[in-house]
Amino acid sequence: MHTESDRGEPRIADEGRVEELLEEMTITEKVAQLGSVNANKLLDDDGSLDRKAVEELLENGIGHLTRLGGEGSLPPREAAKRTNELQDFLGSETRLGIPAIPHEECLSGYMGPSGTTFPQMLGVASTWSPDLVAEITDTIRGQLEAIGTTHALSPVLDIARDLRWGRVEETFGEDPYLVAAMARGYVNGLQGDGDGISATLKHFAGHGAGEGGKNRSSVNVGRRELRETHLFPFEAVIKTADAESVMNAYHDIDGIPCASDGWLLTDVLRGEWGFDGTVVSDYYSVEFLQSEHGVAASKQAAGVMAVEAGLDVELPYTDCYGDHLVNAVEDGDVAEATVNTAVRRVLRAKAEKGLLDDPTVDVDAAAAPFNTENARDLTTRAARESMTLLKNEDDFLPFDGEELETVAVVGPKADNAQELMGDYAYPAHYPTEEVDLDATTPLDAIEARGEHAGFDVRYEQGCTTTGSSTEDFDSAAEAAEAADVAVTFVGARSAVDFSDIDEKQADLPSVPTSGEGCDVVDLDLPGVQQELVERVHETGTPLVVVVVSGKPHSVEWIAEEAPALLYAWLPGERGGEGIAEVLFGEHNPGGRLPVSIPRSVGQLPVYYNRKPNTANEEHVYTESTPLYPFGHGLSYTDFEYGDLSLSTDSIAPSGRVSAEVTVSNTGDRDGHEVVQLYASAKSPSQARPVQELVGFERIFLAAGESKRIIFEIDASQLAFHDRDMNLAVERGPYELRVGRSASDIVSTAAFDVPTTKEVPAAGRTYFTTTRVEPVE
Repeated sequence: MHTESDRGEPRIADEGRVEELLEEMTITEKVAQLGSVNANKLLDDDGSLDRKAVEELLENGIGHLTRLGGEGSLPPREAAKRTNELQDFLGSETRLGIPAIPHEECLSGYMGPSGTTFPQMLGVASTWSPDLVAEITDTIRGQLEAIGTTHALSPVLDIARDLRWGRVEETFGEDPYLVAAMARGYVNGLQGDGDGISATLKHFAGHGAGEGGKNRSSVNVGRRELRETHLFPFEAVIKTADAESVMNAYHDIDGIPCASDGWLLTDVLRGEWGFDGTVVSDYYSVEFLQSEHGVAASKQAAGVMAVEAGLDVELPYTDCYGDHLVNAVEDGDVAEATVNTAVRRVLRAKAEKGLLDDPTVDVDAAAAPFNTENARDLTTRAARESMTLLKNEDDFLPFDGEELETVAVVGPKADNAQELMGDYAYPAHYPTEEVDLDATTPLDAIEARGEHAGFDVRYEQGCTTTGSSTEDFDSAAEAAEAADVAVTFVGARSAVDFSDIDEKQADLPSVPTSGEGCDVVDLDLPGVQQELVERVHETGTPLVVVVVSGKPHSVEWIAEEAPALLYAWLPGERGGEGIAEVLFGEHNPGGRLPVSIPRSVGQLPVYYNRKPNTANEEHVYTESTPLYPFGHGLSYTDFEYGDLSLSTDSIAPSGRVSAEVTVSNTGDRDGHEVVQLYASAKSPSQARPVQELVGFERIFLAAGESKRIIFEIDASQLAFHDRDMNLAVERGPYELRVGRSASDIVSTAAFDVPTTKEVPAAGRTYFTTTRVEPVE
């Protein structure tokens, strides 16, 4: 959040308005500001306002309006109109006239009708481009602003290391530094210069580390691991991007539910980091203190626990706050001053977003930012830049369409637009509804190239994503036998799944096995997709496997047998175009893995920056190295690295060092390379990760071109928490490593830190700065 010093007089004026309002409020009006109401409670079946419900639920005001457009399935103009009507009601028919904060979901784009669906964030992370994600969220910002939204429940800063977890696809991967850098780009694009949409960092904290890879299960990590791995991205983005909101996680950490953890939500978040925005609850998580965690005897007790811990707004609707908090204040169970503190934050957010001045929007202009050519071009670019080529034996790819007669397209992910979407895309979030999709499937895009180049396309689905039927295998094999090449599209279906366990276990053709509530016990391709690939391979036709999935699958057999393996992730509404551009050489793939891909689920954990004993010890039948390492990705050209050189071989614990390397494109195609910089402490006083990412830069090099990349690393980036949990830069030797991936290190350089020193609270640097210079 902005401070008085950087906002000046407007911030001071906002504080005055907030205090005036707070002084006028009754306790009932105060707690109303800490509540919310969702679209389904306010709208009739035809999308119009239920006047009786509005009068009943908003008579004392409200904090948030929950997903009017998305949950209400309202087109942009209707969403804007309904939002205006509710803001007008609050302004003219409640005693104090305080407007609400309308919020929406927007992980991979506005999650409502007509919202542009970009690649799911794990795919965006594979671009290693914070600038690209900022462009994406700048576009999202325009769509949200047009419908009257001022607050968004994104991005996800969870660390994805247990790949059984269904929500891996929502994350930026396994590494805290990469997650922080991409999330900072997300927030910068969404919030703009402070006048945009409030970003919500979630899920605070450690949500990706639940027992068994399950979505809401307990997290048991030490305080050092919690701070250095799971809290680091939140701290870095709050300190460097002024993120305006935080959402608590569902689980408990070492027995303390995050929704009631005052140490986490107040002492660390606000006391240590200086965060002064709002903390909003993950949906239903306050009530879960009673029904799921069992630490609260009643809804009133749950509400008291949460608000005392520092949780400001209950979402998606008022359940444990509202009258329960009024009663708690009157009963002496919670101090009114505690309620005032939370209300003050909510009112401040409303003032800063201009809602206290005019909360309405231009209905006639609401549709303008949707379905634009610029948005379509951007989602196409994001899709193609996310493509990650993992194997390309003997330069099998790209295809030359002019030399092909027939291409076989096979698999359940080839011709279903919903299969391109992540779980927080509107079509995937409501899979049972009829959603009109303007999307390009892989089959669409390949057929378009066939029409242009003159080759035929034979398509056979072969199987469904999770069903067990193999009756269409023969048709798929026949299509492959008649073709020059076969391209199979496989992967997990993504959606938010709230079905009961019996339905999940049923032999249904398209059960979600990736996304929220879709945690799994293995990483194999679901259903009989592996067998389909094997059947096509048996025909002898050269085979390209394209994985269209938010789940990093164990595909060791495919990696051994198929000439080419392309990870397309969940590439969004123009994903088919992005895939085809790579297959046919119109775009040189530049994606790099944001997660390590294991050989089997039993190999987990296999993330690259494990401690030495974990990284080196092997299972009986499986080596410790992953199938494909973090940062890996191939290109259609070749890049050559020079030696890494440092500006000094010794730096003070408060100093800086410059690391420089020259990279040349020695091939005959233009392309992108992601230059990765890792640091490793030699003989540290604690068991430390074998290496840690400390910088990266995605660069474009024309054929024959060279560029010099200069990384500026601050010594505080080497700091870790000592035995007394003080953050300190430790004396000793260190090594910087530059390479193409965590396992493909090209050059190293050593330096020394002569003394140990604690890092002051305001003296920490979170990100390496880089410069890219041409080489003549």
